[in-house]
Amino acid sequence: MSFDYQTLDRLRQSHPSWRLLRADQAPLVASFFHRVFILPNIRVMAQSALAEALEDELFALRERLGNDAFPKSALEYLNDWAANDKAWLRKFYRQGSDEPYFDLMHGTEKAIAWLTSLTERSFVGTESRLLTLFELLKQITQGTETDAQLRIIELQKRREEIDREIVSLGSGDFTVLDDTAVRDRFQQFVSIARELLSDFREVEHNFVGLDRKVRERIASREGSKGSLLEEIMGERDEIADSDQGKSFRAFWDFLMSSKRQEELSELLQKVLTMPAVSSLKPDLRLQRVHYDWLEAGEHTQRTVAQLSQQLRRFLDDAAWLENRRIMDILQNIESQALELRGQFPEAEIMSIEVPSAEIDLPMERALFSPPLKPKITSIALEADDSDIDTSALFARIVVDPAAISRYIRQSLQERTQISLSELVANRPLSHGLEELIIYMQLATDTFEAVIDEKVSDSVSWSGEDGNLRTASLPRVIYVR
Repeated sequence: MSFDYQTLDRLRQSHPSWRLLRADQAPLVASFFHRVFILPNIRVMAQSALAEALEDELFALRERLGNDAFPKSALEYLNDWAANDKAWLRKFYRQGSDEPYFDLMHGTEKAIAWLTSLTERSFVGTESRLLTLFELLKQITQGTETDAQLRIIELQKRREEIDREIVSLGSGDFTVLDDTAVRDRFQQFVSIARELLSDFREVEHNFVGLDRKVRERIASREGSKGSLLEEIMGERDEIADSDQGKSFRAFWDFLMSSKRQEELSELLQKVLTMPAVSSLKPDLRLQRVHYDWLEAGEHTQRTVAQLSQQLRRFLDDAAWLENRRIMDILQNIESQALELRGQFPEAEIMSIEVPSAEIDLPMERALFSPPLKPKITSIALEADDSDIDTSALFARIVVDPAAISRYIRQSLQERTQISLSELVANRPLSHGLEELIIYMQLATDTFEAVIDEKVSDSVSWSGEDGNLRTASLPRVIYVR
């Protein structure tokens, strides 16, 4: 980005982060959002809950600053902060709910993060950041080396270093990190952990922005539905295949491993009990920060899955024709208004307000997840009275993989292993074969699992017609 005067002046006038920093209400907005959204890692709040929390905040401030300090009601402030001229909050309606919901805009979180950095720190570590930079450069150079012999030489050097360290440990000649080095590295961890939570909101913001552009394109589209769908999906793939998309997907695949989660839990518990770290009085919520990462990522995935289902409904023939009809009416009204203005240039033309049509829209499945490729193919299907049509399975997937993954992970917290049939028995399939395929995909792609082809399990569910459906499949056991 250019950093000249014109660019900065445009940002000063239009960017939500800069607008927030310039606002008279900035201390209220930043402190309130930091307390209710960022610290507890709350992604979405209902209007009633958020307004109540803000009303309490305003009451306390008026007690100290006087009743004229903040004269508006909490709801008026929330609507004002969500308006286009500020855009500090996103106001939206969830499917099936009449109550508005609010979420932070990513620009607001950026501004709050910068304000947080202004506070004085009793200790500023530099060693850990230098070591991190050095390690990143080594990963880049070694990871891009195409000469196999050079990579072997580098690995041999590392092995020799490890062997020397083992000998030193055996003789009792080794060093440990002192308290300063521990605090330095811990502060670096806290900073990166908080930045990761902020990244999730920005990723979701990009998808919401894509959704908005798609709505506008559909509303004014003159071509065929097929060409529009191809164009929309192409743009979505462009985001998924971007540097941000690939990096996020790699991060998500790493974190979704149950072994990695256990390892992170053990490491965090050990580090937070160290005297050098506990003396910093760290936020105890850091003990579950990796679960906050999961919850934030799953929230983004649910948003994407909902947009996907909405896109399918919108692109249904009836919805497509109805929205085309609405647009024709709007264009006709606009045309007539222009004609009237031409005939009576000095007359006051009455504005015609047409209720906006809520156009439900896009994106599919888990965020940046690969196409569904089940690795277990020996599934025998049975039904009481009718054959099962599996074509719908491959035409669309409406199941939320994040919810199933969370259910499996919670079950494994109570037990060291659990079979697929037990999971389904405890929580019956509500989406039939589609949901069963997701369970099996997670077993082969995400979780540690044992698949015994010699033993068969039966899983049953009720079809949409009320008939019983049964699938016989190899025994799948998820392992912690």
